[in-house]
Amino acid sequence: MKITLYPISWLFGILTLSFCQGKSNPPHGALKEKPTRKIGAYVREIKGYDEEVAKETIERGKVMISYSDCYSCHREDRKAIGPSFKDIDLRYPRQQVFIRILAQRIIHGGSGAWGYATMSSHPKLNSSDAEAMVTYILSLASESTR
Repeated sequence: MKITLYPISWLFGILTLSFCQGKSNPPHGALKEKPTRKIGAYVREIKGYDEEVAKETIERGKVMISYSDCYSCHREDRKAIGPSFKDIDLRYPRQQVFIRILAQRIIHGGSGAWGYATMSSHPKLNSSDAEAMVTYILSLASESTR
């Protein structure tokens, strides 16, 4: 019995071409696409609509964050120890259910939602103030598009 390598080499060639498809370099002189920010693995966006909130609540939350220790772990537009405020805004729709959940996470602390970083607890903060802070964070996208 004689085994021929011709079909195996044919199969190898087809597989090689199929794996290389779509990975060609752009023509000389062509502009490369700008790198886009990946939202997938780090942010894991939750789909939903934004509910209307009072502008006074957003402003109160902004002031409260400026007087808190939030900026020791978070930044507005880039990851530090914890996620950036804009990444939090990208993940969660501005809905009362998420505002309440995140406010409780601020008060009681937590971990695992954004990797290995641990959110310290803020037990002296009341629910209303924590909800105002979260409302501000979840309103960053709508503020920047005004």
